[in-house]
Amino acid sequence: MALLEWNDSLKVNVAVIDRQHQRLVQMINDLNDAMRKGKGKDALGKILDEMVRYAMTHFSTEETYFDRYQYPETAPHKAEHAAFVSKVKQFKADYEKNRVGLTIELMNFLSDWLVKHIKGTDKKYGPFFNEKGLQ
Repeated sequence: MALLEWNDSLKVNVAVIDRQHQRLVQMINDLNDAMRKGKGKDALGKILDEMVRYAMTHFSTEETYFDRYQYPETAPHKAEHAAFVSKVKQFKADYEKNRVGLTIELMNFLSDWLVKHIKGTDKKYGPFFNEKGLQ
């Protein structure tokens, strides 16, 4: 059973970015499923590796559009991206040190990021990009 369901409240109405956000929702659900089965720690390394790849790809996509279309909120948005990358790197380092409680902490972080960043910060650029012809 999925913890989070993809729905219109998560859409920014830019197809490539919405697909990438759907992947983040899936990663959260994968981690939640593993935790429910008592295998959260086993899944954690894979999820962290995916998060690193996700961040590189997804943030590059968004930031390319920011630069191309001169999005006025570029600087603070990029700062949020940098903070996310830093936090994921810290999770990865903690995982490699076998820190206890990391799975739940990562789940909370990702769920919080989904709500605050996608539903808040990312939602702001959807209409801007749509006006520029990006769908």
